[in-house]
Amino acid sequence: MNDAEPQGLSPEDYATLCGFLRDRTGLSFTEAKRYFVDRRVAARMQAVGATDLRAYMNLLRFQASGEELQRLVNLMTVNETYFFREKYQFDCLVNSVLDELVRGRPKGSRLRIWSAGCATGEEPYSIAIMLLESWGRVDDYEIELLGSDIDSAVLERAREGIYDERALQGLPAHLRAKYFQSLRGTAVAGGPRWQIVEELRESVDFSLVNIADPQQVRAFRGIDVIFCRNLLIYFDDLGRREAASMFHDALAPGGFVCLGHSESMSRMSSLFVPRRFPDAILYQKPMDGGVP
Repeated sequence: MNDAEPQGLSPEDYATLCGFLRDRTGLSFTEAKRYFVDRRVAARMQAVGATDLRAYMNLLRFQASGEELQRLVNLMTVNETYFFREKYQFDCLVNSVLDELVRGRPKGSRLRIWSAGCATGEEPYSIAIMLLESWGRVDDYEIELLGSDIDSAVLERAREGIYDERALQGLPAHLRAKYFQSLRGTAVAGGPRWQIVEELRESVDFSLVNIADPQQVRAFRGIDVIFCRNLLIYFDDLGRREAASMFHDALAPGGFVCLGHSESMSRMSSLFVPRRFPDAILYQKPMDGGVP
């Protein structure tokens, strides 16, 4: 291919590619996203020397390593977030949900919290900070924090735990001083950056997971709380229902799902019971594990 402006995919090619991505990743791209998709696919085709979409699709389908599919997915996903985003849901976790979950459990038992679609890690690290700062029983239980994303590049950034001022905009100064180290003394382009302290970085287990792949999510079982905020808006209706079913399987009986403020489980699935807390509405798997 040459360096000319890409002509874009034909309607048939666009439908083929979007169907493939939906089947493999759960991500759904409408006609409104055509320019976005065209540009990114053209860039990857040029990078690998594919002369037409058929050749590129063969690479995506049959490459044993899956490396090119991962690179395309990394280009297709948007990962804009910051610390304590929609903080009222974290407040709900430490003010209401955790106490309910541990009722009747002996000290030392395990609590599992999963941030699905964690991007660069602000969400699971925010949960960790909230637990340490605001839940008085944090030392009484073995807490396992899990973060997953389909984008390998953002997961590397999450593990590094390095953030700019924008990501920390909602973080009170005393928490920044307590849980972050300034990198001001290093030669960094784009302004000052901060790294989350090592103890907090080690408290989150990050992994590359495609939640549309049942094989990959099978390892997530016995989860007490799932945060999946503003991820399912990129799925179509069928993908959302499939994700809801997967969350139901992953949760322990009585476990909760926390969605983004514009999302509603009732429009996706009847598997969950909506629970209204003082701080937020969450969705609970029935205690008997069945359908409400």
